[in-house]
Amino acid sequence: MIIRKLYKFENAHIVRNCTSRRCSRSIHGHSYKVEVKLSSNFLDKGQMVYDFGLMKLSIKELIDSFDHAITIWSEDNEEYKNFAKKFSERWIELPVNPSAEQFSRVFFLIVDRVLECMEFRNEEKEVKVHSVVVHETDTGYAECFREDAYNFKNMGEIRLEDIVFSDRIKEEWSDKNLWDKLLKKEKLTPPSEV
Repeated sequence: MIIRKLYKFENAHIVRNCTSRRCSRSIHGHSYKVEVKLSSNFLDKGQMVYDFGLMKLSIKELIDSFDHAITIWSEDNEEYKNFAKKFSERWIELPVNPSAEQFSRVFFLIVDRVLECMEFRNEEKEVKVHSVVVHETDTGYAECFREDAYNFKNMGEIRLEDIVFSDRIKEEWSDKNLWDKLLKKEKLTPPSEV
């Protein structure tokens, strides 16, 4: 069975080296929609794959980190990166170009790590990320599956350790150490009630 949760955020970026001059040479923004699809062949005690309420915690906070932020490619021009960080409190630096395709891979890996670290308390079993769909516009999206997310050879390596969130973004999380916990693969304990 597959369940889906939709998230929305506004984000600015430049996608270097793409064919469209406007996209590759100008800071621009999109109203993104992100569909996170989880799957399992089992249901928990509440007869659900995974409680949507649990997705309001770490997953929502991490995706919401991209809202009203600028996303920067770590291999971009140093002058541009410094400018973006100087004039925006909310920024994320990625080890890949911030295209819809790479956003879908980044979100897949982040959600996959959250699930890997989550301490399940309601007899959830084998809950996995099925896919992540990133709608960059109303007419265009990229969908990432597991084989895409971990295809470092053909699509570029994404190490979570190389994703950097600005201090301002981290200050807004309910757990200021959330990213560090995920990087260390520490258990995330959900509250008894959401």
